[in-house]
Amino acid sequence: MGDILRDQARAWLDQDPDPRTREELRRLLDEGDDAALADRFGARLEFGTAGLRGALGAGPNRMNRVTVMRAAAGVASWLGSRGTVVVGYDARHRSADFARDTAEVLTGAGCTVLMLPGPLPTPVLAHTVRARGADAGIMVTASHNPPRDNGYKVYVGGSGPDAGSQIVPPADTEISAAIDAAGPVDRMPLGTDWEVLDGRAVDDYLGAICALPTGRHRDVEITYTPLHGVGARTLLQAFAWAGFPAPRVVMEQADPDPDFPTVEFPNPEEPGALDLALVTGRDHHSDLILANDPDADRLAVAVPGHGLLTGDEVGGLIAEHVLRSTTGGDRVVATTIVSAGLLPKIAADHGVRCAETLTGFKWLVRAAGPDERLVFAYEEAIGYCVGGDHGRPVADKDGIGAALAVAAIAAEAKREGRTLLDLLDDQARRFGLHTTGQVAVRVPGIEVMSETMAGLRAEPPQDFGVFAVDAVEDFADGRDGLPPTDALRYRLRGPAEGRVILRPSGTEPKLKAYIEVVTPVDDDITTIRAEARGHLTHLEEAVRRLFPAA
Repeated sequence: MGDILRDQARAWLDQDPDPRTREELRRLLDEGDDAALADRFGARLEFGTAGLRGALGAGPNRMNRVTVMRAAAGVASWLGSRGTVVVGYDARHRSADFARDTAEVLTGAGCTVLMLPGPLPTPVLAHTVRARGADAGIMVTASHNPPRDNGYKVYVGGSGPDAGSQIVPPADTEISAAIDAAGPVDRMPLGTDWEVLDGRAVDDYLGAICALPTGRHRDVEITYTPLHGVGARTLLQAFAWAGFPAPRVVMEQADPDPDFPTVEFPNPEEPGALDLALVTGRDHHSDLILANDPDADRLAVAVPGHGLLTGDEVGGLIAEHVLRSTTGGDRVVATTIVSAGLLPKIAADHGVRCAETLTGFKWLVRAAGPDERLVFAYEEAIGYCVGGDHGRPVADKDGIGAALAVAAIAAEAKREGRTLLDLLDDQARRFGLHTTGQVAVRVPGIEVMSETMAGLRAEPPQDFGVFAVDAVEDFADGRDGLPPTDALRYRLRGPAEGRVILRPSGTEPKLKAYIEVVTPVDDDITTIRAEARGHLTHLEEAVRRLFPAA
């Protein structure tokens, strides 16, 4: 095996145009580090509906210039080598290099390339694909992954309602097969005649999101952090265009920095990630705190003195804002099978349909039928797609458009002497208190995941502690028109209504549990919230006991 790995490494060296990864490989070969070579050449990054994502380094199991050039060749082949492709990138390590390599391969294959004018948020790329009528889009980003990672996302184009959305099957397998068929990158024809777009691409995006309904009120004090990502400049422009006061930016995190020096993990949901923003917001008496992840397609919302709101809480607030601001019986809202059960109740209250999809915005933005109009979609992982009477400017999650919506909601509440927390209490009184949480249970290996899920199907749990299982929904059979997926949802009865959704992680040897408790509010809401948190903790402990291997 060692000889095979070394031969593969030498063959890689022969085609690798990057002096950094060539030096890495030569060192490993000279040191005879077969374990490191096996880690790089024993597998390869798999291209799926989320594209590619992985650690930087040499070899097919890493993100590098060879991997990216082969991916670009696969996209060109999939398009038929004649399409127009918008290419964007964030400020991570090597992102600009990977975008340039992508443009060279695509133009060399006969495609027309429109390059965004610098590191920009992912939603700008998604919007530009639609606005320019391009055939596809490519975004070089690893979103909120660790600093050592980078990634590659592909968007479909055209003129239909899905334009500017992430690919879905069978496009992923078609592109993956084309990548496998690509020859050595040192033999690929490369071009140099791509077009770098000017600032009008950003202006077009800003004009589109600022046309969304944001009400009349603008008096709101906001602290904002881009978490060392690319969101700050575009978000500040959006707030200025929409007439909101400029948010106070957390200066230590204001500028793009691919090392993310002030956070352990550049995900605004991670414990500690918003500590600087919370302190800044408290010191300056801000009404709320907003945070984007590094490519600004997600939005976190926190209230000083309270902390981070959940994605389900923010989703419920934006949903009501959008449904109050739009009209028409053709409206649809959408969420995922793992999100809270609140959105269907809000939709019913407004007389519109709520669609349920698998996790991922590639599914959410396709939730509307042929005679329907998707005006809002969200998933609990702080992703939101906001639309209006004239449609959605972005067919993907958009952390900047969502920030404008939250600012509008907060400004309207402040005008009435209220806060987002008061609005959440109002929803709880109308629809019940939906309290949610998550548990990630680690298992010995990824190969154990299918066995674990099979075991749950063969011997279904009858209860989760004091919560009895009332019904089980198995999504492996593609129920309710959804594509098949390995997930189980348990509906529970006990001291409160409950749900537990179990599914394997797609990237780690973990079983993920999404937990919800729904409690009627007929008394002091503070007491009810404390009781609900107690029920949630009980369910979390019951899930962990179900899997002692954790």
